[in-house]
Amino acid sequence: MVRAAVLPAVGAPLEITDIELPDPGPGQVRVRLAAAGVCHSDLSLSNGTMRVPVPAVLGHEGAGTVVAVGEGVADVAPGDGVVLNWAPSCGSCHACSLGEVWLCANALSGAADVYARTADGTDLHPGLNVAAFAEETVVSASCLLPLPDGIPLTDAALLGCAVLTGYGAVHHAARVREGETVAVFGVGGVGLATLQAARIAGASKIVAVDVSPEKEELARAAGATDYVVASDTTAREIRGRTGKQGVDVAVECVGRAATIRTAWDSTRRGGRTTVVGIGGKDQQVTFNALEIFHWGRTLSGCVYGNSDPAADLPVLAEHVRTGRLDLGTLVTERIALDGIPAAFENMLAGKGGRALVVF
Repeated sequence: MVRAAVLPAVGAPLEITDIELPDPGPGQVRVRLAAAGVCHSDLSLSNGTMRVPVPAVLGHEGAGTVVAVGEGVADVAPGDGVVLNWAPSCGSCHACSLGEVWLCANALSGAADVYARTADGTDLHPGLNVAAFAEETVVSASCLLPLPDGIPLTDAALLGCAVLTGYGAVHHAARVREGETVAVFGVGGVGLATLQAARIAGASKIVAVDVSPEKEELARAAGATDYVVASDTTAREIRGRTGKQGVDVAVECVGRAATIRTAWDSTRRGGRTTVVGIGGKDQQVTFNALEIFHWGRTLSGCVYGNSDPAADLPVLAEHVRTGRLDLGTLVTERIALDGIPAAFENMLAGKGGRALVVF
């Protein structure tokens, strides 16, 4: 038996309890977690904004050590350090055939599987494939990436979602060029990674926007040159800091209609607005036909940073080893499993950066 954070039903409180994991079957691997990040997507799954089968063990941003492998697994062995990949691409669907592996139609097919049981025999699903909110998990071998050399196992957990998403939003989705100006809306874990990615890209001005004045120090440590406390005049203030033009690129990491609209309004004529945040169906964003024509801006969604984890993880690791990317500055608290509900509350209140569950 291992300890895990179980979501018994959508909207229900998490339960910290013992679960029973089976031995890994063919093509499967058992992993002992070293750490797991608490992502806003986990909150969205728990409250029904995004849906997965329940009851489930959530958590999708993690790293750990292989403890056992099933039949046919040759790429990893017991003792290997690994990073969890919650959205493995199948390589055969239409999106994969186009090279858009982040849109793989089959990436989350494993979320419907029964992977474990509670002490009373209740079937459990593995959240976004990997069920990282547990001391150990059993996953498909396709959900594992090798731990890059020189990266501490605990820190490596952050690479699996927050950093891949934030870095990819800048370098793959928005394609920020050296000297461009960037605004990042939302200074949580992904927002902090996005700020660092904009700095790595060579942005000349990086404006961080958040509702909390207390996050300014975090934002500036991640690379922000300017900090704006969100208000009704945010777009005007950003234009004032960019020669009345607006930024070349705005990256929205919140997932709210009002923030998406403000990010759009903060973007210069002909600029790019990239939406990373995951909002609900009730969050309706409106534009009129004339402004779409007049401003000539590009508005695009961004899934998982438009990243290919297998190709991008070594790039991120090199940035970490050279000191260009500081994983430690993303984490504002280190918690145990029973601290996850409080971490959810902090996210709802707009407090802190990334909470990291350390086992």
